[in-house]
Amino acid sequence: MVKIRLKRMGMKKHPFYRVVIADERSPRDGRFIEQIGYYNPMTKPAEIHVDGERAKYWLTVGAQPTDTVRVLLKKTGVIEK
Repeated sequence: MVKIRLKRMGMKKHPFYRVVIADERSPRDGRFIEQIGYYNPMTKPAEIHVDGERAKYWLTVGAQPTDTVRVLLKKTGVIEK
């Protein structure tokens, strides 16, 4: 199954995440199919950028977002509340 999830980047104690499409069997920071955005929780307010068209495409073909990514997609307006 394909998941929309976060891939952790950045230094220790300064996380930065990429929103990626990955097979659920691959490790958290391992191989992914496509990168569709990023999330930086260290800025005030948190910086979120997601390619809405690619996210909608992957949702229509059956990709399941994780709980955290679902919240981010709602904040950016890709998924209606």
